Amino acid sequence: MKFIIKLLITALLVVLLSKLLPGVSTDGYLSAILVAISLSLLNFIVRPILVILTLPVTIITLGIFLLVINAIIILLADWLVSGFEVDGLLWAFIFSLLLAIGRSILFQLLEKDKD
Repeated sequence: MKFIIKLLITALLVVLLSKLLPGVSTDGYLSAILVAISLSLLNFIVRPILVILTLPVTIITLGIFLLVINAIIILLADWLVSGFEVDGLLWAFIFSLLLAIGRSILFQLLEKDKD
């Protein structure tokens, strides 16, 4: 149940950010849910592989390169989900940064409600 709630929160943030950012668009709530599902799968499968492959660069940049990996994951989700469009690496970077911040805040609020 917790996983489904987190997926719906992510989908809500995808819709909100697509309304706010001119370089990101989504066709509706169904495509936002598909984006949330694809992001969770990509973060589970592809992200660890990318982190291992880029480990030297990540160490040299003190972890800042992980933000670029997040943007690449967003671009992969753009490629996978037909109703989701991102206009380039810069918009993917901004979108991933705002999505991570929004998810952190909302997930923390979700955890506080359970206490």
